[in-house]
Amino acid sequence: MSNKGTKGIWSVITASSVGTLIEWYDFYIFGSLAVVISTKFFPADNPTAAFLSTLATFAAGFVVRPFGALFFGRLGDIIGRKYTFMVTLLLMGGATFLIGCIPSYETIGFLAPLLVLVLRLLQGLALGGEYGGAATYVAEHAPVGQRGYWTSWIQTTATAGLFVSLMVILLTKTTLSDAAFDEWGWRVPFWVSILMVLVSYLIRKNMHESPVFAKAKAEGKTSTNPLKESFGNRYNLKFVLLALFGAAMGQGVVWYTGQFYAMNFLKTVMNVDSTQVDTLLGIALLVGTPFFVVFGWLSDKVGRKSIMMTGMLLAIFLYRPIYKTMYETTDVSLKTEIVEKTKVLAITKENTHQTIDSVYTTTKEFTDGTKWEQIKTVHLEDGKPILVEGKAKTDTKTTVHINSSDRWMLIFLVFIQVIFVTMVYGPIAAFLVEMFPVKIRYTSMSLPYHVGNGIFGGLLPAISTYLVTVAKDNGNPTFYLEGLWYPIIIAAISFVIGIFYINGKNQNTNE
Repeated sequence: MSNKGTKGIWSVITASSVGTLIEWYDFYIFGSLAVVISTKFFPADNPTAAFLSTLATFAAGFVVRPFGALFFGRLGDIIGRKYTFMVTLLLMGGATFLIGCIPSYETIGFLAPLLVLVLRLLQGLALGGEYGGAATYVAEHAPVGQRGYWTSWIQTTATAGLFVSLMVILLTKTTLSDAAFDEWGWRVPFWVSILMVLVSYLIRKNMHESPVFAKAKAEGKTSTNPLKESFGNRYNLKFVLLALFGAAMGQGVVWYTGQFYAMNFLKTVMNVDSTQVDTLLGIALLVGTPFFVVFGWLSDKVGRKSIMMTGMLLAIFLYRPIYKTMYETTDVSLKTEIVEKTKVLAITKENTHQTIDSVYTTTKEFTDGTKWEQIKTVHLEDGKPILVEGKAKTDTKTTVHINSSDRWMLIFLVFIQVIFVTMVYGPIAAFLVEMFPVKIRYTSMSLPYHVGNGIFGGLLPAISTYLVTVAKDNGNPTFYLEGLWYPIIIAAISFVIGIFYINGKNQNTNE
């Protein structure tokens, strides 16, 4: 490529990536703060149910992504790539900002979770139109034979958006006291997004339309009915279904297992301190992100299919050993307790309902430097425990503060999962773009991508957390591994379909 050509494609990458990164940031800030949000927008009587409700609301944003793909994909194939993903950017930014403005459940009751759900659905619709537009826009600017490399920069934005969301949360937590963050500080990351969106809008409004689409439009070769041509044509529909079940479905569950499920698992199953989780996950993501570009570049040389299928296969066989090792790394039952340092503190405390609770705080230390804290709150009425099904109504919060060696081990184990993510996700934008002709590309590639990621991937945290909860309630000693059956089975089905039915040769490489 000439220096002028390289400069041109980098300006396209920058404009597309900044906006897409911000949209992913907006989308994931909700998931990153799921533990906190569950206490603000849902009834506090049952923390587990509140957390599952939060994950379900989070998942709702994913479920509507395919509808956003259809709506905005159609617009993108008719009026152009640029204007469509300008609209999605503003819609996403506005919805995110407003989530940070909603009063809590205690203030407005069930209206709080309802408003959150509505705004979450708007986020999902916006993201459904954003990614396909950005990937198509970059691919149609990329030189022949280099689409895997150039589109892989767009692929980094999803992980980078998650990384930025974690860093903004960490910075906010560091700046504020725990009480201030819990009271109002958790809203700051939502408010910050409006400034980021404004910057991206100013960058994007100076972009030009994709040259491939502009040429097709000038020659009258654009589609007048992209939905009909994409899904009403049996030949093209076959490729849409293959893209979904043979690639995007498996890629979706691998992506969310390696990042979001890993985060939820560390916080809610292993009970690792939230700030420590955000830090170690941030390090693993930072180190792993360049591999999106590595595998995107490699896919130009050896093909997209072989890299994506290898990533899925590794995930299928290694998830259970990885998560078993993660759990055992911080399992205090396997550590040696320093008995003389165990402390139990009992106090009475007025709660938000202006009644009195008994709060028992137990702290333990272990020879390897691990610290364990459990706060057990017994709810009282007239000085006696409130009974639910014959048992005292109790909330228990356990926190494990891990030592340095355990932290680096967990960083390594999450990093391995991020490598699987980069293998399946790095090449997939170029893979999907090249499966479909230019006139229906935005619509055709967006739907399988967002069904695979939005539905199969997006439902993963809620389904897997539910499987773990049920297994634990049933006394299963390896309950913490049961949530992995969902991504393993989905990835295995996708691997088999991809291996036998998808042509490994890159298609439509010249348009």
